[in-house]
Amino acid sequence: MDYINSSAYRVTGPMKISEVPTREDFGLSDKQLKKDLKITRRELGEFQDMLYAHGKYSVLICLQGMDTSGKDSLIREVFKDFNVSGVEVHSFKVPTELELDHNYLWRHYIALPAKGKFGVFNRTHYENVLVTRVHPEYILGERIPGIHSVADIQQKFWDKRFEQINNFERHLFENGTIIFKFFLHLSKEEQRQRLLRRLDIREKHWKFSPGDLKERKLWEAYQSCYEEAINNTSKSYAPWDVIPADNKKAARVIVATILLERLKKYKDIREPALDAKIMANLETYENQLQGER
Repeated sequence: MDYINSSAYRVTGPMKISEVPTREDFGLSDKQLKKDLKITRRELGEFQDMLYAHGKYSVLICLQGMDTSGKDSLIREVFKDFNVSGVEVHSFKVPTELELDHNYLWRHYIALPAKGKFGVFNRTHYENVLVTRVHPEYILGERIPGIHSVADIQQKFWDKRFEQINNFERHLFENGTIIFKFFLHLSKEEQRQRLLRRLDIREKHWKFSPGDLKERKLWEAYQSCYEEAINNTSKSYAPWDVIPADNKKAARVIVATILLERLKKYKDIREPALDAKIMANLETYENQLQGER
């Protein structure tokens, strides 16, 4: 969309999360935003077909945000026009026993999209420097050599994790994975309103958990962890975009526009040409099929 400056959301240097806006509507109605999203996601769906035919790149989309920031609905609306076989969504929750028997990146690595496909991580490998940072006792479940208690988890531990994540993403990029990382930036007041809606609307009751309120009390700690994680891991090969998320419809249009604009820059992604021998005999094949009447 012409009214969206997609580069404005990219983190290219140190940023203070408290200074980044959480709301945007571009002065447009919800109806217009929905219409614009429909146009953009249709183009994204066409690009996905071409990506699959080309077969040399994959696309990884990482979504992070506080509870109620709109990750689920964004996935539903932005990828609605994709071929269902061309996009895979993974939601990472509390690690299983099997996952804890491996390093913390393992479960993310095995969920990566194949060439020609889009993969969406709803919560991502960044949980390992966010939730575990706010609740460092969770790290003990990973059974890491040399880590015997929370006291052993110092700043250098997190610095090393940032380095490991950067290396992980660089490896993916250098092997043909196009990486997008979106932080859905929600205000604390908007989260309060959304949690209240979960309580007020019977159809939304299933979404509510008392644990949401416990985590909400740690809001400032999470904001600090997000700021440090984003500042340490927004790289040219895997940049972060901070998306104002108080208006869900605007957030969806912004994300869809960023995806489409940046993917279109890959001029080498195109439908493969037919083999010369096949091209030379197209008329013969057509005649053969026509002759079956």
